[in-house]
Amino acid sequence: MTAADGERRSRFEVAYAAGIAHELPPPSLPTGRTALVSAAPAEPFALRGCVVTPDGPIERGYITVGDGTGIGPIGTRKPQGVRVHDTGGGVILPGLIDLHGHPEFNVFAAWEPPRRFPNRHAWRGSELYRELVRRPQDRLMAALPQQTQLRYAEIRALVGGVTAIQGTSERVERLEEESLVRNVDRWIFGRHRARAMIDVPQEGQRDYARLERIVGEIGRGEVDAFYVHLAEGRRDNQRSVEEWELVDPPAGGLRALTAATVIIHGSALGREHFGAMKDAGAKLVWSPQSNLRLYGETTLAADALDVGLTIGLGADWLPSGSQSLLHELKVARRELARQGADPPARRLVEMVTSDAARIAGLGAELGSLREGRPADLVVLERRLDDPYENVLDADPAWVQLVMLDGDLPYGREDWLETLADADDRERLEPVIAWGKRMLLDTSHTVASATGEQPRLEELRAKLIGEYPQVGPIFA
Repeated sequence: MTAADGERRSRFEVAYAAGIAHELPPPSLPTGRTALVSAAPAEPFALRGCVVTPDGPIERGYITVGDGTGIGPIGTRKPQGVRVHDTGGGVILPGLIDLHGHPEFNVFAAWEPPRRFPNRHAWRGSELYRELVRRPQDRLMAALPQQTQLRYAEIRALVGGVTAIQGTSERVERLEEESLVRNVDRWIFGRHRARAMIDVPQEGQRDYARLERIVGEIGRGEVDAFYVHLAEGRRDNQRSVEEWELVDPPAGGLRALTAATVIIHGSALGREHFGAMKDAGAKLVWSPQSNLRLYGETTLAADALDVGLTIGLGADWLPSGSQSLLHELKVARRELARQGADPPARRLVEMVTSDAARIAGLGAELGSLREGRPADLVVLERRLDDPYENVLDADPAWVQLVMLDGDLPYGREDWLETLADADDRERLEPVIAWGKRMLLDTSHTVASATGEQPRLEELRAKLIGEYPQVGPIFA
């Protein structure tokens, strides 16, 4: 092993294992904004379609948006004094929330694991993984501006209907320069009350003091969500099972299983663990596609649901996970059926909307379409009578429009040419998404941002220049 190889491995591990263990400095946002500015509507307007509300879907309903950053009246009566845009019966629902990922790594095409691994430590140490993911990532990190990979990944999330993600590492210093979607574990709605760790340390290890500090912040009511990777492996793998004791030690010690704790994966856990999580008020984030591909099995989500545990979904990362959160929903439904569970379609949709928002400590702002809340929403093509089944059957090609904080970062070309403000239309980049002509805005700027923001075409060219096998977005 050369010194250069050691440095590259260290750089990779820093990027992969970086969590968020302390409060970050606040971003600079324009007055009145809760997210970064993108193409604004020309004027307040109403969308007509099937509006999915907390009380159920409203067929032939109206939702007013574009007046500032918030949602206006929702109902069956046609609003007066605003332009009405008919979505052709589209399903209008809250922007999707992806509660687990490693966005900086989502530039790669899917990796085909050569075998099943016992736990995450095994594949992280394999030579094939180093060759296919680690070394290319080292090269990209050294050659490209820091935000290049993350912006590309956030575009991938956005065009799939996702308006909020988890997992952006602490390495990103300036939220203003990279954020195209909301980051639930960074500064959001004027506060930073989330923390994250990839590997939970044991007492005596280097990061144990960070864990102690986070648990103290939770106890003082300063942190609402603490994301931890835990028990990621097979249920017959003792190392994975024993990780439970890192958050719930059997003989005293630091107990990190709290009402703020969000366990990611938990694939080696059993029903008794889920019961303990429920009793503590903890939550679970499930990434079945990645688990199944790496370990040949996944979390006993049916048992978790049966004990009443709140569950969110995450697409994880492209080397082993799903192309989008919509794809992950399909995997989740099939696996629940295999485990003998048949939750209503609405319950699955709530895993990526209202339940996800509550897990993130953001249930008062995100996850539901309510008057006065930020206008984060997605419009899907309508192909099925049941709107919840329509969501579960959808893929990113069904996305017609995405709104974030009342702005128009992505949508059909013919829609945005009339909805977007004339002064903003030159910001919109034409893209062909699964045969549809769409417009995309990656050009947001804020007072503290420096230089022009790169378009997708430029990001793609930089990535391909260093790594020709970069995973495509519209595939």
